[in-house]
Amino acid sequence: MADVLFTNARIFDGSGAQPFRGEVLVQGKRISRVTPATGGVRTAPVGGVTVVDAAGAFLMPGMVEAHTHFAWNDQPSLDAIQRMPPEEHILWCAQVAERYLDMGWTSCVGAATAKPRLDVVIRNAINDGTIIGPRYLAASQEITVPGGLGDTTQPHLPQPEFAFGAIVSGCEDMRRCVRVFCKYGVDSLKINLSGESITGMPSEASQFTEAEVATCVEEAKAWGKRVAAHARSTQSIKRCVHHGIEVIYHASFADEEALDLLEEHKKEHFIAPGLAWLINTCHHAGEYGITPQVARGMGYFRELEAAIETMKALRRRDVRILPGGDYGFAWTPHGTNAKDLEYFVQHVGMSTMEALLSATAWGAPMMKLKNQIGQVREGCLADLLLVDGDPLEDIAVLQDKRRLLAVMKDGEFHRAPPLRRDAHTQHTRWAA
Repeated sequence: MADVLFTNARIFDGSGAQPFRGEVLVQGKRISRVTPATGGVRTAPVGGVTVVDAAGAFLMPGMVEAHTHFAWNDQPSLDAIQRMPPEEHILWCAQVAERYLDMGWTSCVGAATAKPRLDVVIRNAINDGTIIGPRYLAASQEITVPGGLGDTTQPHLPQPEFAFGAIVSGCEDMRRCVRVFCKYGVDSLKINLSGESITGMPSEASQFTEAEVATCVEEAKAWGKRVAAHARSTQSIKRCVHHGIEVIYHASFADEEALDLLEEHKKEHFIAPGLAWLINTCHHAGEYGITPQVARGMGYFRELEAAIETMKALRRRDVRILPGGDYGFAWTPHGTNAKDLEYFVQHVGMSTMEALLSATAWGAPMMKLKNQIGQVREGCLADLLLVDGDPLEDIAVLQDKRRLLAVMKDGEFHRAPPLRRDAHTQHTRWAA
């Protein structure tokens, strides 16, 4: 692993301050020095350093995706996702993991997987270097009830192992389910506290008893695991706060009481609304039989309006809203995840600065790496992107792989800029 010195860069450090010209020295896995160009001190290169003259390009922290489904295989239904044979499915997940890193997502939070151990196996393979991918927190399958969101069993095939989700009924069944996933080594348990209109169960419906939810959280915490929830309905949002469920996915239908609760406990929860799913289901799923008219009949237009108003209200209340739009369906394909940042600006009213922070510094505590990632700061892990363009001027540049000149994770280039040898300094430099 060679030391790398980025010079002549426009540095967005993830602190909320405006970018500044300067240099960043990476030694090993970490950033060892950040020097503003106006500071009067130039970082002294050490022997063997690779000098990357950024030529004014935008240097920023690697991005954090808060709602990741590597196992979703860009298909139009839960059945089509789950029924991919396991051998092909694990290969798919490996390919998708590399795709995320290609697009600048150096950290991802698993939101659920389609088979019990897919996420765990992928996380472990990334960590031991078997495959290429972002740092990753592995999730369980979606935990549901008979007839709930994720129960895709057919009457003539009742075996739960053929279902998209892990199906439980009653507290002891829930306890057993959580323990099994903890045995497999997941980082988080995912529970479906509300429905999903496309499956026939309304988004505003709620599935579990209070006792079942309490058992899930109690058992997960006993094993030191996080709980995340699919929570679209008002009741499910309140249950998340009441039971201390840290990660809330969607949170579309929040009444004033729910908003007040989230504001009161805003340091305890992360919200990833999944706007991409709602927007694209309403407007771009006609090829798959979900025309705007069908989507309206399902209630998705109404939910989209509610979700946008909820996110605007949460933003005003300084509640953390993070990118992650249920990518991995046919009309929200993997690799287009940075569209979330554009949606935050267009629909939620975030500034481009807020949108960038939501994908960088705000994601660090969700990855359980506060003060370790999400910033360009001395001592942080060297997860960095070099961008041709200014996301603060045009947030959409992050959607174009060609504009991502370099992607670095843990101090190593996943994608390096073209380099040439400088005959005068004997250092390796980027060939701009």
